[in-house]
Amino acid sequence: MSVEITTLPNGLRVVSEAMERLETTSIGVWVGVGARAESAEQNGVSHMLEHMAFKGTATRSARDIAEAIEDVGGHLNAYTSREQTAYYARVLGDDVPLAVDLLGDILQRSTFDPVELERERGVVIQEIGEVQDTPDDLVFDLLQEAAYPDQPVGRSILGTVETVSGFSREALSGYMGRHYGADSMVVAAAGKVDHAALVELAAKQFGDHVRRERDAVPVADYRGGEARCDRKFEQVHLTFGFPGVSFSDDRFFAMQVMSTVLGDGMSSRLFQEVRENRGLAYSVYSFTASLMDGGLFGIYAGTAPDQIDELVTVIADQVRRMADSVDEREFRRARAQLKAGTLMALESSSGRAEQMARQLLMFGRVIPLEEIVARIDAVTPEAVTDAAARLLTEGRPTLAAVGPLRKLPDYDTVARRFAA
Repeated sequence: MSVEITTLPNGLRVVSEAMERLETTSIGVWVGVGARAESAEQNGVSHMLEHMAFKGTATRSARDIAEAIEDVGGHLNAYTSREQTAYYARVLGDDVPLAVDLLGDILQRSTFDPVELERERGVVIQEIGEVQDTPDDLVFDLLQEAAYPDQPVGRSILGTVETVSGFSREALSGYMGRHYGADSMVVAAAGKVDHAALVELAAKQFGDHVRRERDAVPVADYRGGEARCDRKFEQVHLTFGFPGVSFSDDRFFAMQVMSTVLGDGMSSRLFQEVRENRGLAYSVYSFTASLMDGGLFGIYAGTAPDQIDELVTVIADQVRRMADSVDEREFRRARAQLKAGTLMALESSSGRAEQMARQLLMFGRVIPLEEIVARIDAVTPEAVTDAAARLLTEGRPTLAAVGPLRKLPDYDTVARRFAA
């Protein structure tokens, strides 16, 4: 397999990788703008724009779009993250021209029909309500908000009922016009694909798309703190956050290995101690959430209200122990898990297309698999313990909790338990 990249005169990049023996193609357009580019009044506009892109163009109705992709057995979807928005399809190799045509249509000729906007506004408000009723979703929004207060990167990607209710057709088209420049977009495909043919299709659809000068987004300033939502649920849902690292940080893979040792998988320290040895939680894990200029390291667990205090103590103890030492066997196991998981994810055409697009937007290049593996192999036990130690010393922790919180210790008590 080999990656091919072409940049069109307007700055739009086209990247592809042919994967032998596949008859299908994953293809999409990734745009280097997401929720953190929004002002407080615009909160949720990136996500609403993603929804509305499928609701009709100058030449196709919403039903026409749905039927066109499904007539060939394909799939068309999109997602919004804090730094990117993606519109993608999966089709048989022979139907790539149709997929590119549909993507070009929704990204350049969407009409944002007022009737469709009102209907979709209701759908998104229902989506916001669903998060409010789902504690293990809501707690992550609260964690982000507490870690990055009063910042775009700390706000919900979905927006609020108030902001979503105020979006006009002009607000959507204006936001797209300002941020969806050709040089901020990547057309990526993997699977059964011919690069030269893909470039020709992309040039036909997007060749006249104009560049846009990118606005600088506010720096992600981790501050820490707490957010509590006392609700009548059966469980208390807890998350703990700490300063993480950016995608380009030299410690990126060490942080991932550390997270794997601590809380990824049945052999991890948190799973073994919290669930297997003490029975304090059904679900407990750690995670990393990197950005271009920072990141968040987090831990999640759900437990019974009368077990909160013990759970907090055990998790804090495991984080402190992580900073002291890691034995050779668990270190090698975690590194192998990370390497295998990374490579397995890239065996799918959709995973490969997404990674190529994201890397081009973040780094300006596609990182060879051999380089990724070498960087994972270069992680040492000392780098892992150093990554854990920085959780305890660089910035105060973040606590977010949803559920019956009467027995949850106050923030200062929790923070002291995580002190080095």
